[in-house]
Amino acid sequence: MPRQEVDIEGILNSLTQDEKISLLAGATFWETVGIPSKGVPSIKMTDGPNGCRGVDIVGSTKAACFPAASSVASTFDPVLARRVGAALAEEARTKGARVLLAPTVCCHRHPLGGRNFESFSEDPHLSGALATALVRGVQEDGRVAACIKHFVANEQETARLTVDETIGERALREIYLRPFETAVRDARPWSLMTAYNLVNGVHCDGHDWLLRDVLRGEWGWEGAVVSDWGGTNSVAGSINAGLDIEMPGPARVRTPAAVRAAIEAGEVTEATLDERVRAILNLIEKVGGFEPGSAEASSGERAEDRPEHRALIRDVGARGVVLLKNEAQTLPLTKEKVKGKKIALVGLAKDALAHGGGSASVNAHYKISPWDGLHAALGDSVELVYAKGVHRERLLPPLSKDSSVAGEVVGLDGQPGFTRLLYEAGNPEPVSTLHGHVNSAYSPLGSQESLNRAVEIVGDFTPAESGAHYLACSGIRATTVWVDDDVVFRQDSNCADPMGALFMAASEDSFRHTFEGGRAHRIRIRTEPPTNVGMRILEGRSGARMGFMQASEHDADLRGEAERAARDADVAIVFTGHDPQWESEGRDQDSFNLPNGQNELIAAVARANPNTIVVNSTGVAVAMPWLADVRAVVQAWFAGQECGNAVADVLTGAVNPEGNLPVSFPRRLEDAPAHGNFPGQVIDGRLRVTYAEGVFVGYRHYDRLPREAVNFSFGHGLSYTSFQLEGLRVEPSGADEEFVATAQVTNTGSLAGGVAVQLYAGNATQSPEHPAKALVGFQKARLQPGETQSVRLVVRGRDLAYFDEKAREWVVAAGTYLFSAGFSSVDVQQKSSVQVEQRKVYSL
Repeated sequence: MPRQEVDIEGILNSLTQDEKISLLAGATFWETVGIPSKGVPSIKMTDGPNGCRGVDIVGSTKAACFPAASSVASTFDPVLARRVGAALAEEARTKGARVLLAPTVCCHRHPLGGRNFESFSEDPHLSGALATALVRGVQEDGRVAACIKHFVANEQETARLTVDETIGERALREIYLRPFETAVRDARPWSLMTAYNLVNGVHCDGHDWLLRDVLRGEWGWEGAVVSDWGGTNSVAGSINAGLDIEMPGPARVRTPAAVRAAIEAGEVTEATLDERVRAILNLIEKVGGFEPGSAEASSGERAEDRPEHRALIRDVGARGVVLLKNEAQTLPLTKEKVKGKKIALVGLAKDALAHGGGSASVNAHYKISPWDGLHAALGDSVELVYAKGVHRERLLPPLSKDSSVAGEVVGLDGQPGFTRLLYEAGNPEPVSTLHGHVNSAYSPLGSQESLNRAVEIVGDFTPAESGAHYLACSGIRATTVWVDDDVVFRQDSNCADPMGALFMAASEDSFRHTFEGGRAHRIRIRTEPPTNVGMRILEGRSGARMGFMQASEHDADLRGEAERAARDADVAIVFTGHDPQWESEGRDQDSFNLPNGQNELIAAVARANPNTIVVNSTGVAVAMPWLADVRAVVQAWFAGQECGNAVADVLTGAVNPEGNLPVSFPRRLEDAPAHGNFPGQVIDGRLRVTYAEGVFVGYRHYDRLPREAVNFSFGHGLSYTSFQLEGLRVEPSGADEEFVATAQVTNTGSLAGGVAVQLYAGNATQSPEHPAKALVGFQKARLQPGETQSVRLVVRGRDLAYFDEKAREWVVAAGTYLFSAGFSSVDVQQKSSVQVEQRKVYSL
């Protein structure tokens, strides 16, 4: 049914100046301002990139958890990405949201990037193609806007609010802006989010060149620009540059008084104010906000566990799994092969590593662990045994009302759970009491009610066993912990890592305290409302967490137990990876090595059992010092709520692996292109980082190094079958200076399977200023045994161009261009060359 036409200009002209100003910032943490008297509705936004959480950070409405972007990227399949986008839009509507804050389009610059898992790839072509597909999926039903983020160069979490990045225009154009440009030009997302960081000395939310000249000028984009949460840094500067909405609300920077003062001072014109408001009204119109009944559709949140979403998540997760190594055809572990045998599942086998931390965290409908998935897949045909091997968490787990093994927790009402109390300054009596609080971890964004109030979390804990147990605590601001009225922990100042604390990933020192088993101990945590914490969105919000672990569990010989289990088994599978505390928005990786002794665990298991398989669930490349000692390696990423089933499907052969690496896996961190320039140096009180590697990011850099510098190359991925590529031809199409590459790919093995045919191109005359090659096209082919399929890839002339900084234009130099087709950046099967007779220039 066609929508009725909305008179945007008529609405705009009916608004008073104060009403226009009110629209320039959100009304709440997730909603825009509505003006009912003028027919302007409020619309709601929601995270995020792999699931729609809704308004609450803690205790949010249950939602479907989809594979993370790095997992989706590994499919090399835009069709699947589009289906994920469409499903995310359906999820957004169940949360009453009209704007989905996704996808994250930034490139992987360094393996330690804390938020890499949220982004697709190190390669701008692959990132742009998949972002385009996902945006189209989100917006195809016309009721939810995609909001691509973070514009631009948000490649690190360290000091992300204030870091100043020096980036040459060529690197910006060819690497960091390129995936945004592709998505903007080809999919036309209706909204875009700015980054926190500064680029060449200017905050992105007020960056004239980025927002006005490039985004809205060169690319001709007409959507609405939203700040990252707390990422508005100026009044007139951001309004004039093109930032339409400050989030979250209510306004912290664009207060009505501040905007009126800027207008009265001549710093902002009425015409510019109208531009900003017009963009907001157009966004509301595009998502159907003006339609009758739209307010009711956005009013509530529902948890809809849809079978079709379950199936899609499992399918995409499995197709994104990458088989990195498979010596002696160790995999697949079919029922026939393992019948009657014993398999030791070691490490994080009972942990469903479905997602990373921060904006990508959701309260999933459920999470399937590999232990559950393999039990379901193999049934009674095999004996599965388990050994924990290592602790998963960075932090001690919170003491929860569900921690029945450690002991029982009851609140002041005598019921399970803690009691949360809120206090006004100077008032000894609580102004709010909430019983049944889930655990002793309290998010600083968990409750609008706690704003500018002190928080106390109180409960009576009866431990299951006596002894000196381990505790740890941290708060956003001054925080104290009492046990039986004795102070056991005190933090007198603001948290040194507020961003980490925001996402429950700040470092904490543990300490020991003796408890008596069977006796109730009163635990009380109090934290004051923070001020001057360095994060605008945390000002006035109170948050603290306390972790707890029994000494018997903390000090157990987990590795020895795992080694013994592996020695007694026919096959050992070690499950490794990062949970959301280790890989999260808010902080970069601590190390290239897997945490908590996981490398040592793998080495011990491999010594005990020659048939050792490693399944790694991270969103980034990791060190693999044990690579030569294990039979097989599987990269499972963060595959969503069906992660355990997706992994089991690949391990058992129910799904033939077809994933390909969207990032290079270097052998050493020192060989990474940004090494030495990540995360930067503090100069004049500000963290500054120079993108000295320029355009040599990912495989563009590794192509200049010896092959052994990389464990696994970009695009690498094995299969249980085999493929052959033949007959590559590249010819001019005669249309818009395009080239058409054709080839034939054949499944030469005995199983049906999929393969990503990858096409790279570069000037045949090598020079130190230019990468040897770059990805210019790819196509996923799924073939039956013996089947041959034709592959056809269109390459635009500009895809061969480099950006000339002096002339400020895209240039294809005259000469011979070599096209390489194959199954990874180094596994080249076919080559073909074309001649460009004369220099070609492309406008911005």
